[in-house]
Amino acid sequence: MTADPSDLRVHTATAGAFAENGYVVESVSTGRAWIVDPGACAPQLVATVRSGDCTLESVLLTHAHIDHVEGLHAVRAAFPDAPILLHDDDLPLYREAAAQASWFGLELDPLPEPGGRLEAGGTLAWGPHEVEIRHAPGHAPGHVVFIAHDAGLALVGDVIFLGSIGRTDLPGGDFHRLMRSIRDEVLTLPDEMRLLTGHGPETTVGHERRHNPWLVPQYRGGFA
Repeated sequence: MTADPSDLRVHTATAGAFAENGYVVESVSTGRAWIVDPGACAPQLVATVRSGDCTLESVLLTHAHIDHVEGLHAVRAAFPDAPILLHDDDLPLYREAAAQASWFGLELDPLPEPGGRLEAGGTLAWGPHEVEIRHAPGHAPGHVVFIAHDAGLALVGDVIFLGSIGRTDLPGGDFHRLMRSIRDEVLTLPDEMRLLTGHGPETTVGHERRHNPWLVPQYRGGFA
C-alpha cells in the first residue's frame, strides 16, 4: 500500500556564507524525523526537530563537502544518539573536513565518526515511506540522492539545481561522471518529481529536462 504523501513533511533551512539548504524530513504519523545535510543552518534544523516533538532517527549526508557537514557538531550535541550516515566513497572527504574548512578560512574540529553507510540501491524507511538511495557521483565521489517516490520528492544535494548543475572543480569532482549521474539517476525520474536541492530553490525533473541550459544541448528535452 502506498503511504499518504501528506504524512511526509519537509522543512528547509538556509544559512551561512555558502547559503546551503539543510532539511528536516518528518513523518507525522510516526513522530520520527531525519536531518539531511546540516551545514551552517544546523541550529535551525535542531530547533525544528525539537519544536515538532519528534524523535531524530539519523543524520543523512548527500555528500561530505564542508558546506553540508559544518553543522554536525551542533546536531551531535543536541542528539548524541542519532547516527550519521554517508556513502563510503565520501569517507575521505568527511575525514578531511577540517582541511576543507581551512581552504575557506574556517575552523572545524574533526567530525564525529559515522555510524553507518549508505549504499547504492539500498532503501531507508522514513516512517511508512520507502526511500530509494541512488549513487550519483560527479560533484563528489560518494554523492547520493534520496528519493521518496510515493511523496513525489527527491533530495538531490548538489547534483543539479534550478537552471544549473553541481560544480566539478573541487577534489573528487568529475564533469563526465556528473552528467552521467544526472542522465541516469535524475532524468529517469517522473517529470513531476520535486527536486529539493543543496542550494537555491526547488525545481522539478521536467523543468530541468526542458530548460536547464546544461542539459538541453545534450538531451534536447529528452534522452540522447
